[in-house]
Amino acid sequence: MEGPFKYIREGNGKVTRVIRMGTRKSQLARIQTDSVAEKLKELYPDLQLEIAAGNVSSLLLFQIGEKSLFTKELENALERNEVDLVVHSLKDLPTSLPPGFTIGAVLQRENPHDAVVLHPKNAGLTLDGLPEKSVIGTSSLRRAAQLKKRFPQLEFENIRGNLNTRLRKLDEKDDYAAIILAAAGLKRMGWETRISQVLGPEDCMYAVGQGALAIEVRARDRDILEMVSILHHPDTVLRCIAERAFLKQLEGGCSVPVAVYTEMKNSVLYLTGAVYSLDGSDCLKETMQTNIELDNKVPESAEENVHVGITANNISQTALDAAERLGVVLAKILLSKGAKDILTTARQLNDAR
Repeated sequence: MEGPFKYIREGNGKVTRVIRMGTRKSQLARIQTDSVAEKLKELYPDLQLEIAAGNVSSLLLFQIGEKSLFTKELENALERNEVDLVVHSLKDLPTSLPPGFTIGAVLQRENPHDAVVLHPKNAGLTLDGLPEKSVIGTSSLRRAAQLKKRFPQLEFENIRGNLNTRLRKLDEKDDYAAIILAAAGLKRMGWETRISQVLGPEDCMYAVGQGALAIEVRARDRDILEMVSILHHPDTVLRCIAERAFLKQLEGGCSVPVAVYTEMKNSVLYLTGAVYSLDGSDCLKETMQTNIELDNKVPESAEENVHVGITANNISQTALDAAERLGVVLAKILLSKGAKDILTTARQLNDAR
């Protein structure tokens, strides 16, 4: 069989294309990729899937790069046809993908909120109950900015590494009274018992796309795109499109504190968005809503069907447009009130560190 893809020939002479998945090395990334592989196997039990790197969900997994480089490395692998799809945490994907790539599925969102993991000596406490000047570890500017404003009696310091590394730093030393991590990651790792407190939106709104898994594919691979699209979770897709459109219009990113909170209730999508200075002293925050109408409108072109990097052929075009428009309009309101100055200052101060 000619072409860039990998195929296998069965005993009856039938030739079938192999589906290959890309992931990075961390335990959480492997768990997330495994979960997607299991769903695909359930939905398509007759698919021919290749086993490599051990018996990992009966799919070929390429271990490529560490977190700082993994998105680019995995996209390079997609471009070279070495893998057919890549599983990401949606919050790690930029709002504008490189040409030729698209997000073919956004799976049902896990709890998107942040969680407090206490040092064992502080078991039973909450952030409010910790002694003054207690040091809280977080790698996120967004978390630090909000929590400095909400808990001025506490101190916040940077902590790096994957989940395993950060938990080890917390438990084996006395440098931190607690650390803040995504509740979704803790749950996927089976560490829910370590969660002492889940932070609601009044304490700490979450990152754009947090808690959702995304499958990135080549936009030209219509068969792969159609295969994974069944994994789309409509409410999650609409919420995340609104969030990503908000971030894109702000021209924000991981180097500035931008936070969101979304809800879908009775066909109404609510989006709260905020920008913060690094110390949390300056904040602009607004909430908007839009009605979500589900109809059978279909896009006139492939380009029209892509919303902030997400292709969702099986979800109402009217609903997708409304969700994207909500994020754009909310961002424009914040920009009109001075959000650009706050973000520019935050970015400059962060770059100078």
